[in-house]
Amino acid sequence: MLIKNLFERDIFRPINGVVKADQLDESSVWQELDEFVVTRELDGHFRKFFASYTDALDRPLDPNVAGGIGVWVSGFFGSGKSHFLKVLSYLLENAPHAHDGEDRRAVEFFDGKIKDAMLLGDIKRAVASDTDVILFNIDSKADHRAGRDAILYVFLKVLNEMQGYSGDHPHIAHMERHLEAKGRLAAFHDAYRRHTGTEWADERDAYQFNRDEVVKALAETLGQSQQAVEKWIDGAEDNFSITVENFSRWVREYLDSRGPGRRIIFLVDEVGQFIGTDSHLMLNLQTITENLGTACKGRAWVVVTSQEDIDAVLGEMKTSKANDFSKIQGRFKTRLSLSSANVDEVIQARLLAKVPGAVGELEGLYKTQGDILKNQLTFKDCGMTFRPYRDGEDFVRNYPFAPYQFQLVQKIFEAIRKVGASGMHLARGERSMLDAFQTAAKAASIEEVGVLVPLHDFYPSIESFLDTAVKKTIDQAESNPGLEPFDIRLLQVLFLIRYVEEMRGNVDNLVTLCLERIDADRLGLRRRIEEGLARLEKETLISRNGDLYSFLTNEERDINKEIKLVELSGGAEAKLLGELVFDEVLRGQRKHRYSANKVDFDFNRRCDGHPIGNQKDGALLVSVITPMADDYEYYLDKGKCVLDSNAEGGIVLIRLGNEGSLGRDIRTYLQTERYLTQKNDGTQGDSTKRIFRGLADENQERRKRLAALLAEMVAEAEYFVAGQPHKVKATTPQAALDEAMEYLVQNTFGKMSHLERLTAEPLKEVQAVLRSNDTAKEAMLFQTGENNPQAIEDVRGHVALCAQASRQVVLHDLIEKRYSVRPYGWPDEEVLLLVARLLVLGEIGLMMDGALLPMDRAYEAITSPAKRRKITVIRRQTSDPKAVQNARNLGKELFAEMGPDGEDALFSFLRGRLKDWQANLNTYKTLAETGGYPGAEEIAEGLTLVNKLLTDMDSYKFIERFNTLRADLLDFADDYHNLEHFYVHQKPTWEKLRKAGEKFALNRLELERDAQAGPALRRIGEILAAPAPYEMIKDAEGLIGAVGAVNTALIADRRKQAVGRVDDHYATLTADLASIQADPGLKAACLKPLERLKGQVEREESLAHITQAEAEAVREFDDAVARIEEFARKAAEPGVDRGNGAVVVTPPTVKKLRVVRPAELVKSAYLETDDDVNGFLDSLRRELEAALGKDERIQIR
Repeated sequence: MLIKNLFERDIFRPINGVVKADQLDESSVWQELDEFVVTRELDGHFRKFFASYTDALDRPLDPNVAGGIGVWVSGFFGSGKSHFLKVLSYLLENAPHAHDGEDRRAVEFFDGKIKDAMLLGDIKRAVASDTDVILFNIDSKADHRAGRDAILYVFLKVLNEMQGYSGDHPHIAHMERHLEAKGRLAAFHDAYRRHTGTEWADERDAYQFNRDEVVKALAETLGQSQQAVEKWIDGAEDNFSITVENFSRWVREYLDSRGPGRRIIFLVDEVGQFIGTDSHLMLNLQTITENLGTACKGRAWVVVTSQEDIDAVLGEMKTSKANDFSKIQGRFKTRLSLSSANVDEVIQARLLAKVPGAVGELEGLYKTQGDILKNQLTFKDCGMTFRPYRDGEDFVRNYPFAPYQFQLVQKIFEAIRKVGASGMHLARGERSMLDAFQTAAKAASIEEVGVLVPLHDFYPSIESFLDTAVKKTIDQAESNPGLEPFDIRLLQVLFLIRYVEEMRGNVDNLVTLCLERIDADRLGLRRRIEEGLARLEKETLISRNGDLYSFLTNEERDINKEIKLVELSGGAEAKLLGELVFDEVLRGQRKHRYSANKVDFDFNRRCDGHPIGNQKDGALLVSVITPMADDYEYYLDKGKCVLDSNAEGGIVLIRLGNEGSLGRDIRTYLQTERYLTQKNDGTQGDSTKRIFRGLADENQERRKRLAALLAEMVAEAEYFVAGQPHKVKATTPQAALDEAMEYLVQNTFGKMSHLERLTAEPLKEVQAVLRSNDTAKEAMLFQTGENNPQAIEDVRGHVALCAQASRQVVLHDLIEKRYSVRPYGWPDEEVLLLVARLLVLGEIGLMMDGALLPMDRAYEAITSPAKRRKITVIRRQTSDPKAVQNARNLGKELFAEMGPDGEDALFSFLRGRLKDWQANLNTYKTLAETGGYPGAEEIAEGLTLVNKLLTDMDSYKFIERFNTLRADLLDFADDYHNLEHFYVHQKPTWEKLRKAGEKFALNRLELERDAQAGPALRRIGEILAAPAPYEMIKDAEGLIGAVGAVNTALIADRRKQAVGRVDDHYATLTADLASIQADPGLKAACLKPLERLKGQVEREESLAHITQAEAEAVREFDDAVARIEEFARKAAEPGVDRGNGAVVVTPPTVKKLRVVRPAELVKSAYLETDDDVNGFLDSLRRELEAALGKDERIQIR
């Protein structure tokens, strides 16, 4: 039987692949209803929708119904949203449809599609109600100039069109609605027809061109003046405004006008994509849905569709916007999500349903060849399970297709759409899937039963959707003389699975995908595919990554050709191999821990002679030889490998086996990586960026595969260690290397055994040794047998030998270049412990920065790798015991304390005491230089002496100098004790004396004239000026008291006299101010200065300053008197008659003051005769009488 004869329906019949809301011709509607398949998923969606819809019918007065009139239908591209919405509109409208003489209402098509009688009954009851159905695609209806109210304007437009009003001009539709409400719309149509000879419905969209006729018709219809109508017409569009509330009211009024049972349902396609990220449009839709529910009480419904994967449609939406969108969706109580999960049901029902005669033949075929099919339809390394035939019934349902093809083709469509290899019109769901399977079935239509549809037969169904670059690649391949026709079909298969992550492009899978018959020869087909792949790869139409093959577009081909031309720098391949072997296969291992003593041994790494990573002096060496080495042929000789493994004191040499694909993949990886680094600068187009991303991903996979291959090669390699072939027993790369390194250490470190005991925590032991007391040091001498005596002797001998040869021993070199390397291999911290023990025993010293390192700083210095380079190890020179004892005795004389026995302990003790002197003297020096304290000369001499001793960091030199300076030290000791006693105990008394001297200096002249205070004041000056006043300070308190008593009495007497005179001035001024009725300003100007001066006198401690303040008070008094007199003069001017008989009264005046200074009346220095006296008295009398004659007050001064 031919394939085309298997099916119930003609597979060549036209099937509408894409459902359009406005495609409503009878033929299309009949086919959509007749062939609509109610899958398990759609059955659930119909059930959910009509449950909500009939609930509104049953409870028309329930207010909760108003909140449930929104329905949100979501789903991916091609999931059948638009088809579902359109079929739903057919059902709710339930109009009759005719085809080939047969008439049916929409619901009658579902009698056999809905198996549940109750659900079918609910549908029939729902569609029996009187319903207006408005189905539209919102994007095609929208006027994009409408802004934030765009959705509202669309809803109004479709409502107006449904009612027969103008759709394009809402203000004209509003006029029509008004006329119809008044029952005058038909009359207007008649009037317009009379005036224009045309129908209003045909001309209303261009009403501006017939403005005068419209005015006349309206005026005639409404009985208004033409002027009034003209005014309305001219302002109608500008004055018209729409709100959601008005719209909802117009819908309700329409429903009410058609009766209480009338309903209206708005079915809006692709609303999610139209809203986009515009929050105003989101709010618009939400408000319309809520207000329609409230205003129409459940009689107006809104059903919308949107993409499930909203980010794919709207781009990267900000989180806040996504939250807004979820709020909009939340307003729709009924949520239906279409997934295309049952796409196979649709295809099986619409396309693959078999005629009765074919069922038996196919069941027989499966019975005889079912086992063959199970072996034929197998896949390798796939990311998901691709379904085979379950049984004979499943075979009948799907034949000539395999079940896996429903899964795979759906993945292919989705992947091609996502990566942009199509123009985004390729749907994943039933529409394009149905078209693809129909196209593939047509290709096999004239074949006999027994064939299988290969994957390449699906290529023609998507060919028209492909980008030009993809299609051009395959088209050009067809005319390539180097390719065979089968190669083109293979190329199509590779393109189809190119972006499907779950389907790997290996040969095994390609064989399954290209099967054309149930009993095909897989081995023969495999050879044919391998030959075709080789030809395609040669033409750069595909790329190979290991055992995986991938399709290349023209642009990808060009890029791959450029990659092959990339030049690599010398050593790049060896460097990459080294990184892969050492960093990935061997996990970055740089040390080997020797099992016998748990000591870590560093090793350097080389690959094909090239160093990998940083190289450390004296470290061991692991050298890997790969098939890519220039001298690989040389190393195929085992004798050469043995010879080279004995170099540098013995190394580990690993020779990898020969692997042909290694070099090709390494070069491809490096060329691709370098190409992407150079070219991927962000300026490329989207398609190039996508290719670059794909190449980068492929290269990462290539690197992983190379690492896995090298891991096998390292595990299976031949090992040569320290001049011997070494057969490793380990089976993993790391274990094999550890085994070889173990052998290397064991056979090349001959003196490692000298370090007999390893310390558990060597650094703690170093710290303890350096802090040990004399008793511990003695014990250490007796325990040398337990403290690695051979190792200590080796270090001791090496330092002595270097000293004899006048060679420096740097601590860093001692550790890193002698004892860490062969033949020792001692741990660094163990070497430090040996050095610490010799240091404490006094056999060596450590020099840093030109000075001997003190014991208390040794631990911090030797445990710092950076400081080890500055430390040299020297043999110690020890002091004579007698010199040590002499220094000890001198220390007791100086510090009143006997120092410890032993050179190092005494050295530490004496330095500590001298440092105390140094610190104290520096403190005293600061005070002496800046604070007026004594002892500056003695302090300077002492610091010179102490600093000279403290410069010696070696105990031998220190003790020698300490004894040499014995006399100087003893002389200074007395001065130091005087200084210490003064600055610790006498300093407060000195400070008191110094401050008293400064205070008494203010009244020195008066105090020196006093018989008691004078001598005491002079004694205070002598003490303060003395270079060593320490013995005199005991008299300070008495001297301060004696002078202070006299000073206080003098100040009190002088202050009393001055205050009395200021008070007299103050009283006089107060009386004068009162007599002239002075204002507050004058009072303040006259009295405030005296108040200030009185306060100054009461605080002042200087007699001279008190006298000065008293004189200042006299000047202020004179100034105040002048102000008072001036004020009185102005006040004494004659009164003025104000014109009402009243005269302004002048306040009393004050007499003018005359100051008489008798001393100024004397013309000579002395009055020596009676005539001199009489002359003076006559002059004084005349002065006094002249003042009285002028009615002036007299003040004698």
